[in-house]
Amino acid sequence: DRSRKRYLGCQAEPRSDCAVKLRLDPRCEPKHRPRHVGAVLQSRRDLTHDLHEFAFRLEQPLFFEPGQYALAYLPGVAGARAWSMSNLAGDGMTWEFQVRRVPGGHGSAALFDALPIGARIDLDGPYGMAWLRRDAPRDIVCIAGGSGLAPMLSIARAAMIEPHLSERTLHFFYGARTVADLCGEDVLRALPGAAERLRHVAVVSNPPAAGEGSAWTGPVGFVHEEVQRRLGSQLAGMEVYFAGPPVMATAVQRMLLDAGVPPSQIHFDAFY
Repeated sequence: DRSRKRYLGCQAEPRSDCAVKLRLDPRCEPKHRPRHVGAVLQSRRDLTHDLHEFAFRLEQPLFFEPGQYALAYLPGVAGARAWSMSNLAGDGMTWEFQVRRVPGGHGSAALFDALPIGARIDLDGPYGMAWLRRDAPRDIVCIAGGSGLAPMLSIARAAMIEPHLSERTLHFFYGARTVADLCGEDVLRALPGAAERLRHVAVVSNPPAAGEGSAWTGPVGFVHEEVQRRLGSQLAGMEVYFAGPPVMATAVQRMLLDAGVPPSQIHFDAFY
């Protein structure tokens, strides 16, 4: 590639004027061309002690695929913040995000503490390749950690109403540090056909010790380990989507490759 003067665009730093030619992989062609659009904060609600859901009303319709994300530009904050949509596109006018407060984070501080209902921000999107493959002839696995719950909820919402996936089972795994960090099960249980086709598993890595409040009787450990324990060799025949902190994402990817899941059946967007 170097002898042909081919370079990775994300790692190349031009040092003089240059001409750029690229060939776009058909798999990377956007289903919805990204655009900048203004949006107004319509509502917010608490999901956990540090994870909130924010709903924005767009100034013009813009559609997205379940699992995609947007770049948000907040007043007084340098640079953009990447947030995944947790809802379905619907009429393209409402985008909902689940955002975790990051201690010392300028973006989350601006969002949580300085952005009132009715405030306007700029959004740029949609982006991402980890969108729901509606025609995949396989059962589905969604693996989420932290605010990675948002895109996985969007995928689950779409998968449960997609006619082409009506015979597919959805396995949904959510990993949290403590019991207080768990959320999302109520939304999943309310989805059409959930009782018959959805299998939800919550995993806690730091359960309460004896005498520290209500006991945790569910799985303990890391979410990728629980996925491997429950599904094992079945994973190779499934379509897998995941989102979460970088450490979790790396562990999940390694586990899936070790389990023999073809890369074409693994869908995620890396955030660092």
